[in-house]
Parts: sequence; structure tokens; C-alpha cells
Amino acid sequence: MSGIVPRTARGKWAHVMGNLMYKLLLIGTHPIQYAAPVYRRLAQHPNLDVLVAYCSLQGAERGVDPEFGVEVKWDLPLLEGYRWIEVPNRSPLPGVGRFWGLINPGFWSLIRNGGFDAILTHTGYLHLSFWIILLASKMSGTPLLFASDAATLRPRDHRIWKQLIKPIVVPRIYGLVDVVTVGCAAGHDFIKSLGVPEERIALTPNVVDNDWWTDQAARVDRAAVRAQWAVPGSSPTVLFCGKLQPWKRPLDVLRAFSQAAVPSAHLVFAGEGPLREAIEREARSLRIMDRVHMLGFVNQSELPGVYSAADVFVLSSEYDPCPDVVCEAMLCGCPVILSNAVPGRLDLVKTGETGIIYPCGDIAALALALRTILNDKRVLKGLSRAARRRMESWSPREYISAIFQAVGHAASKRSRRMVETA
Repeated sequence: MSGIVPRTARGKWAHVMGNLMYKLLLIGTHPIQYAAPVYRRLAQHPNLDVLVAYCSLQGAERGVDPEFGVEVKWDLPLLEGYRWIEVPNRSPLPGVGRFWGLINPGFWSLIRNGGFDAILTHTGYLHLSFWIILLASKMSGTPLLFASDAATLRPRDHRIWKQLIKPIVVPRIYGLVDVVTVGCAAGHDFIKSLGVPEERIALTPNVVDNDWWTDQAARVDRAAVRAQWAVPGSSPTVLFCGKLQPWKRPLDVLRAFSQAAVPSAHLVFAGEGPLREAIEREARSLRIMDRVHMLGFVNQSELPGVYSAADVFVLSSEYDPCPDVVCEAMLCGCPVILSNAVPGRLDLVKTGETGIIYPCGDIAALALALRTILNDKRVLKGLSRAARRRMESWSPREYISAIFQAVGHAASKRSRRMVETA
């Protein structure tokens, strides 16, 4: 067991897995509503000593989200139940969405002097702080696990220079880290296609807090939520939940809903963004505004009610690596109609089982999918039950187990290198 510098498990947990304890530094750009509950569970693992280090407290503090376009502060606790620190951000123009927006030099001393067995970073390589973290891990000999949700080299903004450079640069970046953790099967295949060896890829399923979502969904008064929307209790209801941004293609959903020609159906948009006015304008032009409902930004505590009051959730994105909204919807019993440009959720959504996959941008195909589901309550109920069942094995339990194995694998490789070079 060797040269890892294991920590000793203490107290009542000492018998669970021997005396091996890994000290893990988990780095995030900022507190995220999906991640915080999982971190709380990870912190309870008997053989992991976890410290979460944030580059910024955006999200835990009130501020304008540039993609929602409104002020956001998540209404669930994001900084409770696990050890965390904020590493000061020295950027003159702070922000998590740009390279120079995160400059956290404090990672240099934290990593070199912290005595960690492994580092798991969720900071993308398009942040300066990632390179500080990478260099510090190399200098200290600490294994670096890099969390990736990518399943394609195609850039979201379609810029030609990125399409030319990424195939050359990205494989080299992944080659610099010890382990790449991926959230889905498509991500695994993608990273492997870049030349990363199988032994350096860990499938750590991208999950949400299943227990919280199912518990909250069970408490929802569906009729009351629909009454707030002015949607009749018996009306088939379609949900779009996300930022109203071009790459999410919310207008596809509106147009397909219109073409589906289900007269009693309603369409709900939960989210905010620059396309809101265009959606409302087109809904009026299509003369369906009386059946289209714009909820605006919906905070986390209200989302179980939104999913549970809908009949089907549509994710129409042309770029969306591994979106957690799919997990949320399915845990609330809401089957998913998914664009095939979202390969990161093909583990969960299967046509005819838990939803329907359609070709991204094909309005007629999306309209047909809506018509098929909304006109058959028996099919809808079957998909709803299957969606919940599928999530039973896609949970924090599987994620935490996979993370522990990945950390152990990285640490054991480090110990072997130490022995070989001694």
C-alpha cells in the first residue's frame, strides 16, 4: 500500500475499509446548486478527507448571471455540510466565463503545502487558474484529476479558428493530467478518441441529489401549481426549462408545439434570457400566446413543482454537454424529448423507454414527438414510471463510489512512480 502517505481513518469508520484515508482537494469555479448536495455526501465518505476550494463565490452571493440576464442568488444552502475555503480571485475583471476572469494565485501554495493525495478540479482549461493548479500539481507531485463534461470538439459559438485549433491543442491538454473524469458514456468515448489511455479515464456519472428531488416531487400539489400558471388540470403540458439562449434553441420548441396541433396543450417556459421577447413575439404571431406561459427565472426550491406539474420536458439544445436538468425532470417523473446534439444524456434518455430522441433542429420531428406523447396518456404514464426507475442507478451513490476509485487509482500510480524513482 505503499508510498501514498495515507491518512488513518478514525473513530467508528476505521473498520470500513482498513486504515486508508485519502486527502482530496476538490476545486470548483464557484458554488453550484447541483454540486453542493453531492459535495455534502462526498464529505461523509469514511475514507475521504475532502476540502472544497472555490475560485469565486458567485451563485452563493447575489449577482447578475450574464446568461440568464437577471440577478440570481440560489435559494438553497450551497456552502453548508462540507469543508470549504475561498481562494482569493485577483482578477481585475472577475467572472467565471472568461480566461482572465479567474486568477487565483493562492492555489500555488495551497497545493504545494497542503499534503493532498489528489486534486480534482472542475475549473476548465479556459481559466488561467487551471494552469496555476496544473503547474502546482506537477511541482508537488500531486495527482491531478480533471473533470470534463465534453463529448465533442465542436465549439458552442461555431468560430472557425476554434474548430481549427481545438483538435491540435485539446488532446495535449488532456495528456497533461493524471486522470480525466467524465460524466457520461459519450464523454468517455470522446476522451478516448483523443488518445487518452483507458486507464486514465474514469466514468463518474454526472448526477444531482436524487433523494431531495424525489422527496420534493412527492410533496407537489400539481393542481395548485397549474392553477398559478392558469393551465387547466387536464391539459397536456410541455416544459422548456433553461436559459433562453440561442444554443438552447427555445424557439424550436415553440414552433414544434404550434405544429404539433394538440389544441388543448399548453407550453411553459421556465427561464430567462435574451430570446424571451422573440419567443413572446412569435407566440403572438402564431396566435398561441394564450397557451404559452413565461415563468421567468425559477429558483431551485420551486423547480420540483415545475417539473411535476408538466407532462413532458423538451431539451432542444444544439450544444449542452451533460445537462443536469434531464436528471431533475426524470426524478420528477417527467419524460424527456431530447435533441440528439446532447450526447451526454443518451445514457438516460432512450426512445420509447424514458423519452424520445429527435434530430436537433428538425421542427417536424420534434412536433411529431410531442404529438405522439401528448395524445396518448397510457404512453405518457409508462414513460414517466420508466424515467423514475432509470434514475435509481444514476445517483450520488454511483458518483461517490467512482470518485473514490479514481482518487485511489491516481494515488496508487503516484506511489508506484515514487518507488520506481527511489
